[in-house]
Amino acid sequence: MMSLLFEEIDSQASPLGEISLRRRRIPALGDRDIYEVKLGEEFLMSSMFVEAEEALSTLGLAQVQGDRLEVVVGGLGLGYTAVAALKDERISELLVVEALETVIGWHKGELVPLGKTLNADSRNRYVHGSFFDLATAPATGFDPDRAGKQFDAILLDIDHSPTEYLNASNASFYTTENLALMAQQLKPNGVFAMWSQNLPEEHFEALLKTVFETVESHVVSFYNPFQSEESTNSVYVCVKGEE
Repeated sequence: MMSLLFEEIDSQASPLGEISLRRRRIPALGDRDIYEVKLGEEFLMSSMFVEAEEALSTLGLAQVQGDRLEVVVGGLGLGYTAVAALKDERISELLVVEALETVIGWHKGELVPLGKTLNADSRNRYVHGSFFDLATAPATGFDPDRAGKQFDAILLDIDHSPTEYLNASNASFYTTENLALMAQQLKPNGVFAMWSQNLPEEHFEALLKTVFETVESHVVSFYNPFQSEESTNSVYVCVKGEE
């Protein structure tokens, strides 16, 4: 389906349902292409609102010490978190873990604007797999080439919030036991950061504190032209202890 104002670029079946990539123009918002991803009838992401996805990288990496950083991004989306991370010149390797092969294909085929940026950066590597399965299996871990490897930071943007899941099976990740398994894959003083569409939730902060030495929540505000007002997301930033 295509017109001057709307084009469905791709639509494919996935283990979670039909996933589609669309491009649209909204005349009131000027001369810009807006990219959207839908899963079934649910909007997953839009290039209209990327401030918090970028803040996930900048806020998370700001707490990481050292150089030659090795970082995991959970969830590729439209690529904004990964590209923001690669702006940190300390990064030597970025693994982007994505469960949907279709989404990786959109980037490799450069059907989305940031695909070209990610493909051109030799530090970036796509990993096709379930973030949650890999996070809770520290003996093998995130890197298919190096079992049990530890990382300086893990940046997560998959579920809508700690209580609203893209897939119901993800709920089991948000426990002390499974967060601790993921934390085994962080180096001493490593950082775990996570995006949420909601304001910080006290019960989740308390859960994070059962695993991490420090936990901080950041509210990220951005202008929403559809509502003509500010909207908010949040980013949780957690630092592992020395061990």
